[in-house]
Amino acid sequence: MKTLTEIIKYGIVGISNTVVTAVVIWVLLKGLGCSDVISNIIGYVAGVVNSFIWNKRWTFQSKDSWEKSAVRFGIAFGICYLFQLVFLMYLNRVLPIDPYYNQLIAMVFYTALNFLFNKYYAFRKEEE
Repeated sequence: MKTLTEIIKYGIVGISNTVVTAVVIWVLLKGLGCSDVISNIIGYVAGVVNSFIWNKRWTFQSKDSWEKSAVRFGIAFGICYLFQLVFLMYLNRVLPIDPYYNQLIAMVFYTALNFLFNKYYAFRKEEE
């Protein structure tokens, strides 16, 4: 039951990350006239920071220090992203479908893998 609750919370945080990222990009791009690249970078940083804070405090309720959790979270993100990228390249070579759909498949793979890394590494409970 605890893991199911964490999965639901993780999904809610993921939706909020998407909204935060999109809003920040839109404000910078359309409201402030920033470049695509700057808007994208700042938007994604905002989404990742949002994800870290909410997953640490709410989803996994980690008691570890912010610094320790942030380092582990960054490592988990990097590993999961690289696995997702390799998986995407593999899908693009073996599946005869539009590469955009492979992106979606790879996103699902990343999300599941990242949940596991967050639960069992970045925000793991010391007694586990």
